[in-house]
Amino acid sequence: MILFSKYLVPKGYTGITIYPFVFLKNKKLKNDVVLINHEKIHLRQQIELLIIPFYIIYLIEFLIRLIKYRKWYLAYRNISFEREAYRNENDLNYLKSRPFLAFINFL
Repeated sequence: MILFSKYLVPKGYTGITIYPFVFLKNKKLKNDVVLINHEKIHLRQQIELLIIPFYIIYLIEFLIRLIKYRKWYLAYRNISFEREAYRNENDLNYLKSRPFLAFINFL
């Protein structure tokens, strides 16, 4: 389900996925098929890891990357979940053929 909130989406980002919702900064973004595909990839990742473990792993990996890169955006872009989503966001058929736990290939 897609919802709109400029307050829940962090500054500098256009969307955030918190299962089962995708929050977008504004209504115009609902037509951005690449962004929606990116967020759907995150939904799949969250379902595969039974939601709560996804957030724990995401946070731990982000902190490790932040220590390594010392830059917020670089740490964020190198989280395995984000690398999978960014690498495949343009492939609108990706989720049809995506293997189970595919993000592991991006660690």
